[in-house]
Amino acid sequence: MKFAVVGAGAIGGYLGAKLARAGEDVTFIARNRNLEAIRANGFKLILEDGSEEHAPTAKAVQHMAEAGPQDVVLLTVKAHQVGDLLPDLRELFGPHTMVVTMINGIPWWYFHKLPGAHEGMGLESVDPGGRLAAAIEPERIIGSVVYPAAELVEPGVVRLIEGNRFTLGELDGSRSERIAGLSDVMMRAGFKAPVSKDIRSELWVKLWGNLSFNPISALTHATLEDICRFPPTRALASRMMTEAQTVAESLGVRFKISLEQRIAGAESVGAHKTSMLQDVEHGRALELEALVGSVVELGRITGTPTPTIESVYAATSLLGRSLASQQGRLRVEVPVQK
Repeated sequence: MKFAVVGAGAIGGYLGAKLARAGEDVTFIARNRNLEAIRANGFKLILEDGSEEHAPTAKAVQHMAEAGPQDVVLLTVKAHQVGDLLPDLRELFGPHTMVVTMINGIPWWYFHKLPGAHEGMGLESVDPGGRLAAAIEPERIIGSVVYPAAELVEPGVVRLIEGNRFTLGELDGSRSERIAGLSDVMMRAGFKAPVSKDIRSELWVKLWGNLSFNPISALTHATLEDICRFPPTRALASRMMTEAQTVAESLGVRFKISLEQRIAGAESVGAHKTSMLQDVEHGRALELEALVGSVVELGRITGTPTPTIESVYAATSLLGRSLASQQGRLRVEVPVQK
């Protein structure tokens, strides 16, 4: 299959390298030093045990028109970056191209092909003006939940921290021929790629933690275990998650694990800095709307109060705005011992 990986970072690099090594035709859409490195050397993957895998056949281009129509487009950028890909993204589309959204948070397509009172509704928080919905037909979309953790250690080199599961799902819950074929290809490349009949419930289980732990960590500069072991912040996360659960259940979502199990899972990760805290430390834009603002919007759509989520969202929004306006970054430094 022909794959275009849009977002040649940690997760995109991991996916593309493994798929290329399995014999798939992989093209990365990349820029600057990453583009140069992949063109010169292919992509290198450092596994959990320190061993290395090399994908010399992986290609890289800067402009999507250079890649042309694909069988599968893997969207591995952050949610707020998808709009910047338009209209060029359509250069990758053929008549039957699948677009797999490997993006954290509530996706712009959430209500598409979802029977009920809100079917087809757009979400202004993640798709202002409906640009994404207009540019990417719902029929192309395959939902996905990303579980692995990885990091781009240098251009063209990704280190896998843990995990190999990417859950897939059609928006209407069907097990189509195309999604079964995509799952098979990904499994041959070494991934777990189960097909879910309810991709939205899968998304919510991951989001459940992200919507609370990410902004709390950004505001406090605490790791996951610190947040979970400090009673006031553990209670704050619990209140946010309880509000989110009420929103989700009003939309028909059913959680397969308990709130305490989800918190315990986050605590077990240890002294890990969330992606939002890392963005604060490096002065990058915060992935706030897809993770938090969207839940506030869904609360308003369903008439579900979310006072705790809204309070944390307001504080984190101002933090992001302050960092952006001053082109700053914020990091807690350990004093050097003299």
